[in-house]
Amino acid sequence: MAFGAKTNERPGVRAEVKYVRSSAYKAREILDLIRGLPVARALEVLEMAERDIARVVLKCLESAIANAEHNNQIPADELYVSACFADEGPTLKRWRPRARGRATRIRKRTCHITIIVSRLSADDLEKLREREAASGRVSGGRAAAEARRERVARSRQAKAERKVEEEHDHDHDHDHDHDHDHDHGHDHDHAEHDEDVAVEAVADEAVETDGKED
Repeated sequence: MAFGAKTNERPGVRAEVKYVRSSAYKAREILDLIRGLPVARALEVLEMAERDIARVVLKCLESAIANAEHNNQIPADELYVSACFADEGPTLKRWRPRARGRATRIRKRTCHITIIVSRLSADDLEKLREREAASGRVSGGRAAAEARRERVARSRQAKAERKVEEEHDHDHDHDHDHDHDHDHGHDHDHAEHDEDVAVEAVADEAVETDGKED
């Protein structure tokens, strides 16, 4: 029964990231999204992914693209993700104390991520060019990927700035309420002082009246 080419015998340019502090299951969920895609589309998918492991996969893919460009002189816009997989690495064992003197094992998983990129065939490359021309998109090279990366970075920076402004406004409102409560308490103290003075004045008048009657 034929199982195809072995992992270390698959054609293409590869890049590996070893001992990643994440489980192979989480990495495979992201790798399944980019398998078979042109590298420009794969970079776009990884940049928009919300998983933390996607950042590691993105660096691995960029390394594979750089290897293909510098070592094999293959343009980036002619590459696609021909294979990607994650193997389990060593598991770090830790312990957590529990009730009644017991302990529970904590398994900190690691994995090895491998991405292989290959050159598109002439027919696939022609179809890709036709789709890009029909949609009016920029050619899926490194320049387009860099432009998308800058847009994503600007969007995240703007989101972070809005979050900081909201937290600042919340703190300002809290300080304003505190000052208002302080002023209210100060006015209340003044009112009590005025009432005490009025009571003392009435008492003095009563004493004077009693003295006159005598």
